[in-house]
Amino acid sequence: MSAVPAIVVTGPGTNRDPDAVLALELAGAAPQVVTAAELIARPELLTSSRLALVAGGFSYGDSLGAGRMLALDLELGLGDALRDFVARGRPLIGICNGFQVLTRTGLLPGALGHNLDGRFDCRWVELDPVPDSRCVWTHGLDQAVHCPIAHGEGRYVHPDPGALAAAGQIALRYRGPNPNGSVDHVAGVCDASGRVLGLMPHPENHVVARQHPRHDRGVDPVAHLGLHLFRNGVLAAGET
Repeated sequence: MSAVPAIVVTGPGTNRDPDAVLALELAGAAPQVVTAAELIARPELLTSSRLALVAGGFSYGDSLGAGRMLALDLELGLGDALRDFVARGRPLIGICNGFQVLTRTGLLPGALGHNLDGRFDCRWVELDPVPDSRCVWTHGLDQAVHCPIAHGEGRYVHPDPGALAAAGQIALRYRGPNPNGSVDHVAGVCDASGRVLGLMPHPENHVVARQHPRHDRGVDPVAHLGLHLFRNGVLAAGET
C-alpha cells in the first residue's frame, strides 16, 4: 500500500516539525513540511494531502499570545480551505502550539490559558484515552500514552466540559497530577466529527521505545508509544 500524503504545517518559531515528520513516516505517511505562507500561496498542497498536522513550537515567539499569529495566517489565508479539508473527512491534528492554533481558528472547541501555577512546565506525563470518545486518533487505544509536555499556556478551558464529554469530544485526560490546571483533566479534545484532534502533550516525542526515560527500568514503552495515535490518524486518512 502506498504511503498516505500528508503535510506538516509550520510557522516562524515552530520547532517540532522534524519530530512530527518522523512520527508520520513511522506511521505510514509521506509527510511534506510547508510553512503557512507557502500553503497560502499554494493551497493545492492542502487539497492533495489526506492528513494534516499543525506542529508545535513557539510560532511567532508567542509574542502576541500563544498561536495567535499563526492562527490568523491560517484563518485569513486558508480558512475556507481548512474547513473544506475537514468537511471531506480528512484527519487533522494540532499539537501544543498547533492545538492553540486550532482553537483560535475555531476548528476545535475551548481555549488554552496560562498554566495555573504561572510557570512553563516540561516533564513526562501519562494520558488516558477516553473509551467513549469519537476521536479517530485515539480509537481502540486501551493503554495510557506516555509523552512529554513543554508549555506555559496549556490549561484547557471550556464553559461546559460535561457537554463535551457527553458528545464524545474529550479524547485524552491527564492521569495523575494535572500539570496545568486544565478543566476536567483534559489533555486533548476533538471536533464533532472526531477527525480533528488537538492536544498539548507531544506524542511525536515518543515514537520509538528508547525515547522513554524509563525504557530500561521496568516500563513497557512500546505499549505506551505516542506512535499509536499517528497510526490511527494515517489509517483514518487512508479511508477518505
